[in-house]
Amino acid sequence: MKPKLPARIKTFEQAYKFVLRVKTCLIFGSKSSSLPCLWEVVDLPGRQPGQKGWGAKVEAIWAWKNELPAQFPDEIFYGKLPGGLAVLMDVEHLRRVHYPAHHRPVSTCSALARRAYELIRSEPHTTAELRRALSPSGTVSKSKVDGALVELQVTLNITRSNAPNLKRDTWLPFAEQYPDIGGGEE
Repeated sequence: MKPKLPARIKTFEQAYKFVLRVKTCLIFGSKSSSLPCLWEVVDLPGRQPGQKGWGAKVEAIWAWKNELPAQFPDEIFYGKLPGGLAVLMDVEHLRRVHYPAHHRPVSTCSALARRAYELIRSEPHTTAELRRALSPSGTVSKSKVDGALVELQVTLNITRSNAPNLKRDTWLPFAEQYPDIGGGEE
């Protein structure tokens, strides 16, 4: 059972300090994980009755998951754990612990994941672009393509671009964004 942390984070700066302090945290949480969770420690209101949108809490967390690695690319990593759980992670922890334990060569991934990787390796692609390229006739389901992208993230072969102001997830080879960690192996 994971210890309950007090909900006290209200700002981007507090979220930044939290991620660096805990080294790895889930974005929204999972009953199957004992990792700390950003959702549980953010103290912002949820969607109020009659309010449109997600509410301040979800909007902040959703933005921070992209903004933290974009503003602090040498300190914070966004990725996926086995099981597809979204995390923010201290880059030093990624380098020393997570990458050595979880990286697998692309050659060990599924055929669809390998095809997606080849497209991403040639140039960055958004999720929508990859869905169209991998299934131009619509024969490969959205969930299969999304599963291949999760597989590539979990095995640390691709990562979301940290370029600021991206509105859509844009995928790069992991080694391109983290050359001192990924080493460029295939």
